[in-house]
Amino acid sequence: MPHSATLQEKQRREEHQQRAYEIQLAGGLQGAARWTVYGTIACAMGHFAYPPFARQTLGLKAFLVSSATIFGLVVGADNHLLKYESHLREAENDIRRQARAELALEGRIASETEIRKWREANKEKLAIQAEIAARGAT
Repeated sequence: MPHSATLQEKQRREEHQQRAYEIQLAGGLQGAARWTVYGTIACAMGHFAYPPFARQTLGLKAFLVSSATIFGLVVGADNHLLKYESHLREAENDIRRQARAELALEGRIASETEIRKWREANKEKLAIQAEIAARGAT
């Protein structure tokens, strides 16, 4: 019998989705800005140092700069999102490890339902741990 996620779990997932979007947006903008500068510098150096490149059209040079910008956007967003997901996965694994250990001490099997109940019962404790971890990360 399939069980649906609780309302709090769905809300937690939506918060993580929104946070991931914000991180991806910020990372993409940072990467795009950085690689736009790199592309512009490379085109300027090519223009002044290599005469055949200087004879190329402005459209080609703009294409090269915009390609660098798009590359930076994609790679920056992806790197930031992967880093966020990695931290999220580590935190979730730590919580699940802690839940399994405490449930085992009580003699209960750590099924998904039991872990969910344990998470609800220890919500305050987990919030304090998350706050301490957030302070340590900044």
